[in-house]
Amino acid sequence: MPDSSKHCLPHSESTEKERPSKVPKTLPADAEEEDQLETSSILESMSQNPRLQRYLLAIEYIGTRFSGSQKQAIGRTVVGVLEEAFHKFTGQPVVVSLSSRTDAGVHALANVCHVDVERISKRKPGEVLSPHEPEVVRRAVNHFLQREGDIMVTDVRRVPTDFHARFKAQERTYFYRLLSGPDLLSSFEKDRAWHIPEPLNLLAMKEACNVLVGHHDFSSFRASSCQAKSPIRTLDELSVTEVAPTPYFPLIIEREHTNAHVEDALNSHKVGVPAYETGSGFGIRRRHRCYVITARGRSFLYHQVRLLVGVLKCVGTGEITVSDVRRILEAKTLTAASPMAPAYGLYLGQVKYDLPRDP
Repeated sequence: MPDSSKHCLPHSESTEKERPSKVPKTLPADAEEEDQLETSSILESMSQNPRLQRYLLAIEYIGTRFSGSQKQAIGRTVVGVLEEAFHKFTGQPVVVSLSSRTDAGVHALANVCHVDVERISKRKPGEVLSPHEPEVVRRAVNHFLQREGDIMVTDVRRVPTDFHARFKAQERTYFYRLLSGPDLLSSFEKDRAWHIPEPLNLLAMKEACNVLVGHHDFSSFRASSCQAKSPIRTLDELSVTEVAPTPYFPLIIEREHTNAHVEDALNSHKVGVPAYETGSGFGIRRRHRCYVITARGRSFLYHQVRLLVGVLKCVGTGEITVSDVRRILEAKTLTAASPMAPAYGLYLGQVKYDLPRDP
């Protein structure tokens, strides 16, 4: 197999450190993909206190300054920040339960969590009031989150006390952004995408996706620290799409085409005149080509998505072939896959539920 180390990871990433040969006894608290755990004891311990109202929250955040999602003794975490905001809002300690854990640097367009809130009167301590309306919860929590600058509650629903954000999830969708091009990445894209200097073969990457999608033993696409009892997973979707890079601002010619008839726009533009003669091209950067890899399924092994992206990237650059991808999948070993993609290009895009009616 050709050398797959070239441009597969920034120099700061270490494959050996990320994928040690021996399995640790505990699962890292900042796993970005779902592991399958025993749920019975947790479900049995769910609160049945009729005075509590359970809320389901959709949250978005930029993962760059977070040390992962799960609460830790040291470090700023998504759960820690949310619990602090809820404590300021309710005046009581609140436990936040996430649907999906994310690593340090991983972003979320829509992660989901649930919280139980007992509304106690501030004027008459001990008096229990009717639950807050969901919109009141959203506005109040965002008020205390606004100083953070990188996390926000986008939606709130009331759910029964036995509705669990993690175990009721039916499907999770992850996105991964790749920017291809020889120029340095724009400052606006820092920690938002994986920069690939080489051009990417989109057709080859799509062919590799067809090999990996479906019901498989993904032993080659799991971290050595993954403690899932079974490596069997169903990947409902794995696709690569070229999209417009962001932030996107239309060039002069694009604005003319948008605001006027195409023929008029073409006539008004000096076709064939080099940009340096008109001065219109000075200071305008060449755009990178932007690709989004989408992975969708009910659950994922620890680091599965980033390892899948690492292999697809290497197919795109020609470092490995589609036949190599088949061999990696069939090998069912921890060391078979290419080095995994860095965390900062990964986004948790959506968590799907069959939501009950507002109780």
